Amino acid sequence: MNDLPQQGPKKLFTPSIVLFLVSQNLSIFGSSVVAYAIIWYVTLKTSSGVWMMAVTLATMLPYLFISLYSGVWADRYSRKYLIMYSDFFIALATFGLFLAFRMGYSSLWLLLLVSVIRSLGSGIQGPAVSAIFPQLVAQEHLTRIQGINQTIRAVLSLLAPAVGGLVLGLMDISWTFLLDVTTAILALLVFGFIKVGRIERKEGSYSMRSDMREGLSYTFSNPILRNLIIYYAFAFFLVTPAAILTPLLVGRSFGPEIWKLTANEIAWTAGSLAGGVFVSLKGSFKDKVHTIAISLVGFGIGFTLLGVAKPFVLYLMVMGFVGIFMPILATAETVLIQEIVEPEKMGRVFSIVELLSGLSMPLGILLYGPLADVVSIESMLIVSGLLLVLVGLLYQRTNRRMIRQRG
Repeated sequence: MNDLPQQGPKKLFTPSIVLFLVSQNLSIFGSSVVAYAIIWYVTLKTSSGVWMMAVTLATMLPYLFISLYSGVWADRYSRKYLIMYSDFFIALATFGLFLAFRMGYSSLWLLLLVSVIRSLGSGIQGPAVSAIFPQLVAQEHLTRIQGINQTIRAVLSLLAPAVGGLVLGLMDISWTFLLDVTTAILALLVFGFIKVGRIERKEGSYSMRSDMREGLSYTFSNPILRNLIIYYAFAFFLVTPAAILTPLLVGRSFGPEIWKLTANEIAWTAGSLAGGVFVSLKGSFKDKVHTIAISLVGFGIGFTLLGVAKPFVLYLMVMGFVGIFMPILATAETVLIQEIVEPEKMGRVFSIVELLSGLSMPLGILLYGPLADVVSIESMLIVSGLLLVLVGLLYQRTNRRMIRQRG
């Protein structure tokens, strides 16, 4: 069954949005614990930039590959059931990995294979999750709900590395897989109670190719979306060293203890928590393009400082500062798209934005991963941070010029 929009509730919180936030954040918490555990497991086993590259590609490329198709599915089929089926698919693969590790099959290659499967499942549900928000939330509350969601995620992300580090230190990585399966089952049970309206879609024969072509044409004919994709592609390429290689930096420069790897993630998520609270209290951003530009500049300054921050306490403080901008950037970008895109095309637009901007990070790790075994990660952070400041300034300037020309 297809989903039609709920015309209705103007309240900030409804039973559906509360259940949705609970369900999604339960699922994300379990997945985050596994993600941290896998990164640290590979870091401690190999201390290799090439293996970090392999894990990153296994996590990201399948997501990007499937997301263009899943954007079409999110506009054609029930977004609720796409989310539920993909969650079940991920849980099943993770349970298989748990059994394999318990039986002694603890190969790094097996981790990569299941990471690919999990990434495919996440890619199927990603556009549906982003597109379903306007069906559950009145437009005037989109920014505030996104801010609340980012705050909850930050709290859980604060717990996830601590839980992952505790389990990895006291037991072994296999038990993090079982934890993820448990949270996924609970999330599915909660999500089953959500009532989602239906979206009106034009009648006609189904064609994956024509729907993709229509989505691409719609996205790139909109100058705001086109500009967002172009600058996001550059930004995510430059974010890669900080996003992927900081655990390796901590292990090499400050020591490979698990508590230090955990502290690295906790500092980031503490900053994200502060940023999420700020968004929730603010409630809206009048100029979302300006907000995105400021966030990119903030990231760039923070990454540059990470390259020179010593001792470890100062490094953690800078990491917390950088984390503040993540929920601000994510909320401004998501709500901007949700406000300007037609509901029946939203799944495809989100998948295209994620695909074309997200491809830059795997391309980045192909360069930065091997490079991390030759030059210092600190030097890469300094250079990429300075370039990211430039990208943020150019994004703001280009949009201002575009608005003047249209006016």
